[in-house]
Amino acid sequence: MITPDLTIPFVTIALAELGDKSQILVFLLASRTKKHLQFLIGVMLGFFIVDGFAILIGSWIVALVPELLLKIVTGSVFILLGLLMIFPKEKDEEDTNHQLKNPFITGFGLIFMAEWGDKTQIASALFAAEYNPILVLISVMTALLLLSVSAIYIGKIIAHRINTKLTTKVGGLIFVILGVLSLFS
Repeated sequence: MITPDLTIPFVTIALAELGDKSQILVFLLASRTKKHLQFLIGVMLGFFIVDGFAILIGSWIVALVPELLLKIVTGSVFILLGLLMIFPKEKDEEDTNHQLKNPFITGFGLIFMAEWGDKTQIASALFAAEYNPILVLISVMTALLLLSVSAIYIGKIIAHRINTKLTTKVGGLIFVILGVLSLFS
């Protein structure tokens, strides 16, 4: 039976994450690997740990780590990764495939870093404080899975149609912009 414990978190998280920085990251990085299942598993593990932790401790997540610290760490990581994509090492420039070396670790690490203090994590914590935490976890993870699979599929299609060097540079620029926005929002 469909209950508010399932529907409200699912719809809210799906709408909140649609076009969010984590979905943009998944989309961009999916175009840089052929190991999409490994990448998806890494992404989902990152979401599971971050949002699962929020659901586990309910609305106290916001009080654990200062929001300013979360913004500084997240923003800095995005800017660093963006700059590394825009200005790769000499060896990386020669690599025309621009493939992720370890899609699982990349997917996990980026989502794990990007989602701490994100609106999705905070919303998950708040839903868990009001609804059945197990059902909230199921609905949140289902919404994130559907959005991530969609982003990976679109990234996979795009990878075959456009120049990977250009995609990497644009992706790096987007990472830098997201980092700056994280620092100043």
